Amino acid sequence: MAQQHDGPEPQKTLRRASLKVTLPRLKVLEVLEAADPHHLSAEDVYRKLLDEDDSVGITTIYRVLTQFEGAGIVERHNFNEGHAVYELKSDVHHDHMVDVQTGAVMEFVDDEIEELQRAIVKKRGYELVDHELVLYVRKPA
Repeated sequence: MAQQHDGPEPQKTLRRASLKVTLPRLKVLEVLEAADPHHLSAEDVYRKLLDEDDSVGITTIYRVLTQFEGAGIVERHNFNEGHAVYELKSDVHHDHMVDVQTGAVMEFVDDEIEELQRAIVKKRGYELVDHELVLYVRKPA
């Protein structure tokens, strides 16, 4: 179930997801809201909190991210060899491109690709329920 993200109201987001409002949850959510790029690992969150002089342990960050995933606040992706990154869940569909040389993750939307996928599924007698498209790319030499 997709959660509506409430932007500058992290407490409301946590309550809507039936999670108790705690300082570590608020801090992790604030880092994810401010993230650019939008895909952060637990270690990225930890480093950002250290930079802000917030003392939230790495184990707590992993636990909070797992809780957020279960509550539908974030989506977890394993783009690069099992290296998990997290992004705030959105009701707006998008796909991903991953640069295999740098690890950079880029989001994109392409209506033509979406329509082609629906047509392929329909042609085979199915109805599309959900999908994820990840393109692994590199710049030409």
